[in-house]
Amino acid sequence: MPGELMKIPSSAPSALCRYSSTFHPRRLNTPLVSRVCNTTDDNPLKGFQGMISPQANINSNATIGQGSRVAEGATLGPGVALGNDVNVAEGAILVHAVIGDNVEIGPGAMLCGNAGATLRVEPGVVIMAGAVVSAPVVIATGARIQPGAVVVRDVPPHAIVTGNPAQIIGYTVSSDGDAPVSVDASGSNRDASVTPTLVRGVTLHRFPKILDLRGNLTVGEFGRTVPFEPKRYFMVFGVPNAEIRGEHAHRECKQFLLCTQGRCSVVADDGHHREEFLLDDPSVGIYLPPLTWGVQYKYSPDAVLLVFASHYYDSAEYIRSYQEFRTLTAGIKNEGNA
Repeated sequence: MPGELMKIPSSAPSALCRYSSTFHPRRLNTPLVSRVCNTTDDNPLKGFQGMISPQANINSNATIGQGSRVAEGATLGPGVALGNDVNVAEGAILVHAVIGDNVEIGPGAMLCGNAGATLRVEPGVVIMAGAVVSAPVVIATGARIQPGAVVVRDVPPHAIVTGNPAQIIGYTVSSDGDAPVSVDASGSNRDASVTPTLVRGVTLHRFPKILDLRGNLTVGEFGRTVPFEPKRYFMVFGVPNAEIRGEHAHRECKQFLLCTQGRCSVVADDGHHREEFLLDDPSVGIYLPPLTWGVQYKYSPDAVLLVFASHYYDSAEYIRSYQEFRTLTAGIKNEGNA
């Protein structure tokens, strides 16, 4: 039945399935070897709809979801479970790995957990050619592992990582292009302005800035140009460039972020749309309403991030699981602010 996991014996007799004549060993997105299974009750592959090369090496305890493809020379070792519509390219090796739905695993990629701690890949992840995941980590929803990257720790949702060891270089976003959204804050400006975004409730703010030989000034007013009156503030500074902050949402707390020195990037996600924003001037800030997943990264060495919060600190008010966040925001209509 659709959605069921099928256990694929490594030595399944050829009589169980008939194979199609279309076989393109170098192209994962074209039909490989299609297993159209007989319907006899003693057939362990009964009802399985997928494409598996007869040259693939599959452990007898591996499970494979409906619509998945396993290419020539790929190896599914012990402890492997593929979700639905997973593509495993030629030469990829998986051991003690649980793979979510709609995951792409490129040629020669290696995913190696161990019996005591299984590696987990959440839905929608893309792992490109030659990438290595060599520890029992979690690669979260929508992440992208670049070719040849070596992953040794957890990868957050929608992050793009590369290098050895892998570091975050960006996030997949909903808007066109890779450049973060920014506000031109050059020169003096005596008026406050607000710029809408694609992310529900998130707005970019430019405050008045007066340039003067005696010293420059920028100003905002709580409840007016800042859209709430804060009860708490905190500052983030001295962040190594490779590190990220945030990775959570709030149930009720509103936040307003200003990079008072240096620069950093902010990724805002409402569960439907994501955008990246550049804070590189003390007269520019970003408002994050409740139920917005926020990430801050790409800190310059001198960056100082000032955050105003509408609520006192309460650990129970934080949403730290992206899956819980997606569940909470699934029913909220999103039309952005544009």
